[in-house]
Amino acid sequence: MSLPIIPIITAFERSPDGGKGLARDMRVRWALEEVGQAYEVRLVSFAAMKEPAHRVFHPFGQIPTYEEGDLALFESGAIVFHIAERHAGLLPDNANARARAITWMFAALNTVEPPILDLQTTKFLEGDKSWYEQRLPVVQNRIRDRLSQLSDRLGDADWLDGAFSAGDLMMVTVLLRLKASGMLGEYPNLAAYVAQGEARPAYKRAFDAQLAVFTGNPPTV
Repeated sequence: MSLPIIPIITAFERSPDGGKGLARDMRVRWALEEVGQAYEVRLVSFAAMKEPAHRVFHPFGQIPTYEEGDLALFESGAIVFHIAERHAGLLPDNANARARAITWMFAALNTVEPPILDLQTTKFLEGDKSWYEQRLPVVQNRIRDRLSQLSDRLGDADWLDGAFSAGDLMMVTVLLRLKASGMLGEYPNLAAYVAQGEARPAYKRAFDAQLAVFTGNPPTV
């Protein structure tokens, strides 16, 4: 009998987020933990990310990447979708519910995340520009528009559409980027939603594994 293939993912050798779980390999780690799939991690430096050996797996020189036998993937959303398709636990069995969960994955990445990333760009790359004070409130209000809409849709439900799914996994990881800004606290149901995601045992295992890399003591996965 052949041995099962253990996927290999790439992650930052030294994460710029200081081990806060914001790097995109966190999404992949969490998904793998949710479905109970063992995995290995290959750490990549910022310099190595731009080298041809890594760009074979990620043409844009970023992380994460995912290798499983002769399959190589990049983009965290595509990787999580592959994991959810390959293993039970992240997508509903019902076809319509499954389609809705996938829709929420796209919504997290294409609708909610862009203005949040714009806020990070504005703060870190434009803070010394003459237009910063005028631009910042515009970016923040774009985020609040999305959060308000998402808050209204979530209401008092635990998850976006019935049981926890890959759509929630992606949305929680996107919203986590706002914790330091304090904006998430303006929407108590969204703050509770994110906290509920962080409380999942699979999330905690993934977070601890990513943090251990930053602290210099990677666990055996």
